[in-house]
Amino acid sequence: MKVYFDNAATTAMDERVIEAMLPFMKNHYGNPSSVHSHGREVRTAIEKARKKVAELLNATPSEIFFTSGGTEADNTALVCGIETHSIQHAITSPIEHHAVLHTLEVCEQKGKIQLHTLDVNAQGEIDLNQLEELLKKHPNALVSLMHANNEIGNLNDLEKIGSLAREYGAFFHSDTVQTMGHYSHDLKTLPVDAMVAGGHKFHGPKGSGFLYVRKDKKIHPFIHGGAQERNMRGGTENVIGIIGIAKALELAYEDMASHEAHIQALKKHFIEKLKSEIPGVEFNGLSGQTEKSLYTVLNVSMPPSEANAGMLLFNLDLAGISASGGSACSSGATVGSHVLRALDHNPERDSVRFSFSRFNTLEEVDYTVEKLKELYTVEA
Repeated sequence: MKVYFDNAATTAMDERVIEAMLPFMKNHYGNPSSVHSHGREVRTAIEKARKKVAELLNATPSEIFFTSGGTEADNTALVCGIETHSIQHAITSPIEHHAVLHTLEVCEQKGKIQLHTLDVNAQGEIDLNQLEELLKKHPNALVSLMHANNEIGNLNDLEKIGSLAREYGAFFHSDTVQTMGHYSHDLKTLPVDAMVAGGHKFHGPKGSGFLYVRKDKKIHPFIHGGAQERNMRGGTENVIGIIGIAKALELAYEDMASHEAHIQALKKHFIEKLKSEIPGVEFNGLSGQTEKSLYTVLNVSMPPSEANAGMLLFNLDLAGISASGGSACSSGATVGSHVLRALDHNPERDSVRFSFSRFNTLEEVDYTVEKLKELYTVEA
């Protein structure tokens, strides 16, 4: 059996997304900046896609900017938010995605900001009291805290964080790459100034993303050289990516409740089977607590094992199971997960992140647990 449990890294494209994109690969190839009919029909399609995304998020089309993915969107929000609003202090956590952490570290190295990092406990939870103390000391700061952690699945309360940010005049950016298309976001009421999406995380195409920036918190462009994206992003638009991400988000919203119920059932079954079949298994962060974590992610800490030390992912791959040891964006790196290091994780315990989609099945869960059980009973 071949099992794909690495959906937090990327998801399979929905066939209906491919169908929506195909006409723009074959027939509608005009440059959307051209004034002739070939260009105008493509421009119309882009603006329809923007309107659809805005409708789903309860935003306005002028607040949505298409990008090459979540990383570019994060970089744009952070770098340009800091520069446009003359921000001198930024507050984040040590378990943010590197698209946020590395970007803010570079900003600090260049002398643009002073960076403040919140403490996290052994489960990866941030302290909102500490956040408020920093905001009191440094009003008009930038706050960047993700909605859900891509490795351990912890969910942050965007309402509470955003309300604190507003109280102290801060610019609040949230990396929502892991929750876009999986949770509903109402941007008319949610106190967030900037948030992002990557299409390939919810069955859309790679190389597609968007940035939301609240209209009263406008920022200047990150990429210059053209008037595209309402003068916010120079360069000819990735038309097929834009069509694809809008269609993928539309499909996600159409059946979000049933998708969540299906995936949550898989995750709960996985947790129960692991606990009953493998003594000593633990769960990193809050991922084992279904009501407090992202329903698509389960980060498993396996018992110490000489036979499997450092070889768990390799052995799973041999069994036809695709999973991750942390963030896929660090795959191939010799250093371990910065998220697990921040949680002071026991290095003698191998960790593996299983992440699910609506295309996964209970049979795949049972097969994976059986293979894990085989790996951890050979030694005994």
